[in-house]
Amino acid sequence: MVASEVRTLASRSAEAAKEIKKLIGDNVQRIEQGGVQAERAGTIMSEVVSSISGLNTVITEISMASREQSDGVAQIDVAIQQMDQVTQQNAALVEEMAAAASSLSSQSRDLVQVVARFKLNPLDARSLSIGHAGSPGMLALQY
Repeated sequence: MVASEVRTLASRSAEAAKEIKKLIGDNVQRIEQGGVQAERAGTIMSEVVSSISGLNTVITEISMASREQSDGVAQIDVAIQQMDQVTQQNAALVEEMAAAASSLSSQSRDLVQVVARFKLNPLDARSLSIGHAGSPGMLALQY
């Protein structure tokens, strides 16, 4: 009976050793797969860090472009304000010129009325130059 128990124990030990060997093999395979996955994760993390760095560069460039655009818009605003001032000055000058033209028109009408009172008698119809009193070509004015 002892021999049969020894055989049974030996058989169980052999089975247990096989199971342990199989479990160790499975664990080694899982560890290798875990190593491969850890390597992939490290590669992916490096790519993510690189992408974030690139994104940071793009964001910095966008920020600089936005500042430049803002400066450009500010310069355009200044130019528009200057154009508005010049336009207002031109409008004021046009109003002044219109008033001056109206005044000149009124003065010329008055002058025409004053000159219309005079009658011209040409002393010499061939020459209408103004000279000294009594010289030929002298115009005589009558009022």
